[in-house]
Amino acid sequence: MGDFWKHIIKPKGPWAHWLIFISLLGIVAAGVTGNLAIVAQYLDTEALTFRTGEFHVSPYDALRALVLLVLIFWVTAAIADLVQHRVRGLSKLHPTTRTLVSKILQIAIYIIAILVSMDVLGLNLTTLTVFSGAVGIGIGFGLQNIASNFISGLILLLERSVDIDDLIELPDGVTGFVRKSSARYTLLETLDGKEVLVPNEDFITNRVTNWTLSTSKARVEISVGVAYGSDLELAHNLILEAATEHAMCMSEPAPQCFLRNFGDSSIDFILTFWVEDIVAGRWRPQSDVMFAIWHKFRDNGIEIPFPQRDLHIKNAAALKEAINAQ
Repeated sequence: MGDFWKHIIKPKGPWAHWLIFISLLGIVAAGVTGNLAIVAQYLDTEALTFRTGEFHVSPYDALRALVLLVLIFWVTAAIADLVQHRVRGLSKLHPTTRTLVSKILQIAIYIIAILVSMDVLGLNLTTLTVFSGAVGIGIGFGLQNIASNFISGLILLLERSVDIDDLIELPDGVTGFVRKSSARYTLLETLDGKEVLVPNEDFITNRVTNWTLSTSKARVEISVGVAYGSDLELAHNLILEAATEHAMCMSEPAPQCFLRNFGDSSIDFILTFWVEDIVAGRWRPQSDVMFAIWHKFRDNGIEIPFPQRDLHIKNAAALKEAINAQ
């Protein structure tokens, strides 16, 4: 039912213009033939008029108001779509700027349409000021989240902090590319193909990571542990070779390898290197470099240890006697 009224108020598709044309043609034809006057006279009778105090409305008044509102909003929707199409065709403007200008112009057009509708219907704007203020406060409390998302969307468009095709990581770990930005939400397409609708307010109130805001470069970190007794200088050089030889590894800044920690079971290194385009992925180069490190360690006799513990018995003789006694 909601989609029905949405298409009535704002028709879209190839049938929209025909619907408007046929409706206007029907009204004009009824007026020319005199049938419109007969219908108006019948619907405007006292018996069918609803009265309460000084306010009265007949079926003719209601029908006339409905037809005028629908026609006004049809024309408004057509103008708004035309403006949106023209603005999007301005290739010299940044995509976010085109979206912002388009939304502002559409809002202005619909505000003008509402004011024109009230004037056509004979509503007194001065009388409605107090009433509209009270209704506005009530709607404000009920729709504050929608209003917040709308304003947040405008802020995002003005700041350009989130743009189409940006790689975004949310606080809950969801990572994806921005595919669409609307007045209420931003559409993310995750790395596994899911589409996530994120309220615009979340980008303003939460800490969000934009991997491609100013650059698409990203750093990859790999932790490597070698066994005690290994040749540390050789292990260090082999780790750097594995990164340097990879095609996606950037030469500037150069890969770096540091001895990070003397662990319980291993001596720990940390390897860092940069990739040019994180959009192309960082898991693949990380996996490739780890495979290369494994092969180089195996060929050069360097062991990657597993967790182990040495058990020292203070009184081995007593333990041996206890075992023999059993």
